[in-house]
Order: sequence, then structure tokens, then C-alpha cells
Amino acid sequence: MAKDTGGEPETEAAGAGGRAYGDIHIGSVRGGAVGIGDHNYIVNVRGEAAPCDPAYEQLLEAVRQLGEDLGRLVASPEVSALADELSETEEEIQRTGAAAPGRLARLRALLQDMSASIGMLASGVALGQAVGALLGG
Repeated sequence: MAKDTGGEPETEAAGAGGRAYGDIHIGSVRGGAVGIGDHNYIVNVRGEAAPCDPAYEQLLEAVRQLGEDLGRLVASPEVSALADELSETEEEIQRTGAAAPGRLARLRALLQDMSASIGMLASGVALGQAVGALLGG
């Protein structure tokens, strides 16, 4: 506990045990960063959220696999749209641990629209099954 100095700053130097310049104690920090001293540069980066639900872990793996496999297809606006949606889905799952129902519905619609192109890819089938399991059908 800091002693009352009547409004005057404490004059003990750092390392002498004075509270004005030393004796810093931080019990714990969660979800943030702490910098002590002058001229600090602090970067606080949150780690990826790991999906807790095995269904989202399976979805994330299928999204990544199909994303890699899309490079084998002839470039088209449809392939580009699906690649973009896959990238956004992967980012959302990494950030939140899940994907919103609206995103899953868009992904399902894109998969259905491209069924002729990606139906031959095992990763496309796996992603369709993972999305269907999460959307119920």
C-alpha cells in the first residue's frame, strides 16, 4: 500500500524499494498486454481460436483442403467466388471458433452452383457433407 506523502511525490530512487519508481508487481493479465518503463513498444496479438466443436474442426479442414484443390481447376468467376468464400470462412472459424449460419448457407449455395466442377474433387464432397451436417441436411 502506498504511503501518504501529503501530495508530494516520493523521492526514493528505483531499486531502493520506493513505490514511486520500483516494486512493480503484476498479478496476472488476461486478454491484454502490459508495458513498464519509458519508450515501450507493445504489440498485442490474439491467437487463433481453436474450434471447440468437432464439426467445426472437420469443416475447417475441409475448407482448407478444397481451397488447395481449387488451384487445380480452370480459373473462372465462379471458382474465384468460391475461393473468396472459403478464405472468409476459414478466417471466421479461426477468429471465432465457428461459422455463422449465413456464411454456411452461402457456402452451400456456391457448392451447389459449382457441383459439376467440384463434384469430382473429394474435398468438395467432404466440404458439402460438413456444411450439411452443421446446417442440418
